[in-house]
Amino acid sequence: MRIIKLFILFFFVVRLITASDFVDYVNPLMGSQSEFKLSTGNTYPVIGMPWGMNCWTPQTNKMGDGWVYNYNHYQINGFKQTHQPSPWINDYGQFSIMPVTGNKITEKQRESWFSHKSELAKPHYYSVYLADHDIFTEIAPTERAAIFRMTFPENDSSRIVIDAFDKGSFVKVIPSENKIIGYTTRNSGGVPDNFKNYFVIIFDQPFAEYRVWTGNKIIAAKEVADNHVGAVIDFKTRKGQKVHLRVASSFISYEQAELNLKELGDKSFDTIKEQGRKRWNEVLSKIDIEADLDVKRTFYSCLYRSTLFPRKFYEINSAGEVVHYSPYNGEIRSGYMYTDTGFWDTFRALFPLLNLVYPDENIKIQQGLMNTYLESGFMPEWASPGHRDCMVGNNSASVIADAILKDITPDSLHLSLYEAMIKTANDVHPEVSSTGRLGYEYYNTLGYVPYNVGIKENAARTLEYAYNDWCIYQVAKKLNRPAAETELYRTRSKNYSNLFDKSSGLMRGRNKEGDFQAPFNPLKWGDAFTEGNSWHYTWSVFHDIEGLKKLMGGREKFVSMLDSVFAVPPVFDNSYYGFTIHEIREMQIMNMGNYAHGNQPIQHMIYLYNYGGEPWKTQYWVRETMNRMYRPTPDGYCGDEDNGQTSAWYVFSALGFYPVCPGTDQYVIGSPLVNKATIKLSNGKKISITATGNNATNRYIQSMTVNGRKHQANYLDYNQLKRGANINFKMDSIPNKKRGILEKDVPYSMSMLK
Repeated sequence: MRIIKLFILFFFVVRLITASDFVDYVNPLMGSQSEFKLSTGNTYPVIGMPWGMNCWTPQTNKMGDGWVYNYNHYQINGFKQTHQPSPWINDYGQFSIMPVTGNKITEKQRESWFSHKSELAKPHYYSVYLADHDIFTEIAPTERAAIFRMTFPENDSSRIVIDAFDKGSFVKVIPSENKIIGYTTRNSGGVPDNFKNYFVIIFDQPFAEYRVWTGNKIIAAKEVADNHVGAVIDFKTRKGQKVHLRVASSFISYEQAELNLKELGDKSFDTIKEQGRKRWNEVLSKIDIEADLDVKRTFYSCLYRSTLFPRKFYEINSAGEVVHYSPYNGEIRSGYMYTDTGFWDTFRALFPLLNLVYPDENIKIQQGLMNTYLESGFMPEWASPGHRDCMVGNNSASVIADAILKDITPDSLHLSLYEAMIKTANDVHPEVSSTGRLGYEYYNTLGYVPYNVGIKENAARTLEYAYNDWCIYQVAKKLNRPAAETELYRTRSKNYSNLFDKSSGLMRGRNKEGDFQAPFNPLKWGDAFTEGNSWHYTWSVFHDIEGLKKLMGGREKFVSMLDSVFAVPPVFDNSYYGFTIHEIREMQIMNMGNYAHGNQPIQHMIYLYNYGGEPWKTQYWVRETMNRMYRPTPDGYCGDEDNGQTSAWYVFSALGFYPVCPGTDQYVIGSPLVNKATIKLSNGKKISITATGNNATNRYIQSMTVNGRKHQANYLDYNQLKRGANINFKMDSIPNKKRGILEKDVPYSMSMLK
């Protein structure tokens, strides 16, 4: 009997050890050791649910600073509800909660020293010891609400400070219900005039005393509205006494905030915490990998970042209907809405990751895109929460096309979304020049946006518009649009060639009169390009690498130009900006020549060796990039982790393939970093990946099979993967220079089709 009991105990211990608790591999602090002059991610610890509407973060910086949390700081002044996608875009709908002891109201007064050794950050849970107040604070979120648990010392002046921030706020104390309600209007743009974030906070015990404040002045009243207001709630606490706060907010109304509070119900803190853990494990477990511990930590930290944005901007009303406040026209409308994403970044890998692994979420996102068009007349390009004037391109076309072409978007939306693509491609927003296509009149007539007509970053716009036109062309074919309309966008998708300068073998700005810009320095950042130089943007012909290859003079010249990116020293011309922007500095210090992985335009370039018949060079450089530039640490990224894009690059690359051209049905092969992986698809099928002999030295693919058959092509097919697939890589330390070298092995290019 004892043997049986021991066996049963051993079985459960082994099961406990081997059961994957994916969330424990995630480090939300990855990338948080950043500042204006150097980004190692420009992230903050996002404590929330996957794609959640509201998230929370400890605040170490002053109100309104985009760098809300810096790992090098050691004082916390509040726990902020946040919706910030990046420090450059900053935040909206902000307010904070801070437990204190003594008469402390302002950020400076109430801040407390803390140590990372007494801080625990998980996607679903955050805790920290506030040393100056002797208070232990914990947070567990849901999608639109959160529960706080604060453990106080023995003190007659224990307090909780509510800060509704400046630029117009309101608070009201309702002592009979142990409740505070209020609103904040603190935003950084992209909102209508009637924007408010309404919040409700319910305490689990009565108030010993309460006051409100405006500016730095305490007022003995129940409510106040002014530029910058808040509330102070007093308690007399015994040692170890716990005070719980239930918090929710809404962009619609106080009543809706109360409904959102029902996400917490009457559940305990620990129940909400466990519920959050379960939800994150459910999302992260869609990809189950076997790899070294640091690789697993990096991988799941990146997967966590890839499932935060775009965030939900919709709520569920009393009738159980999906509704949203429109950040475009200020109305309350039915249907889905998502926000906080910049398509200039996320079209590249983040949305292809959603389409492959989380298509059910992207179905709702696509419905939300349709609502954006109906409410504003344009597709978004950078939304936070409404249209923001940031970056270039018309990459909503890519985000829409990839989902339609992969049969993820419901058929009923195809034509409407296509019509929205056409409208957005031939217009520009009257107030937000990055929405639509700035310079479309020139582009449609000349075939490029000229350098000398006062439109900045014109060459970057031209290259991205050409790819965007290819996306429209692909959808037009699928929908059997009229031949003239389809042909128009096919023709425009070749406009990239209008900027190719044979004398340098690179893309170059071109004047309205037809001559190229002069003088020309291919190492000059900005100017004709966006946060990069000609060496970075020349490869932005995602849909027609074969055409680019021909412009460069053939395969050998093409590969030589790719090699040159790494061979050119990390020199630069920063004269366009007048100082060295952080993206430049991040390239300079990485010791990979002029390859600038810390910014998005060049992130696909490593994979282009597959188009030149030398896939082993892709394998080498993909491994170098993953090994050198990603760590599961506060300085873990090599530049901005923009809305999941830089993370999604790692997720795909670690699995062994990457979507160079969203809108095609192909993923270009790299070098798997994982030993094994299982991707659980939404249709119940699985993609199983095995990298036999994989280790730090064996980065080269000797051979591979797909479903047991030898696979020579330098790409994988989406339609094959979604039916379920078994992929086996045989890895070695020596490159196989006979594999993937034939024309038939090369991934898709428009010019390859007759």
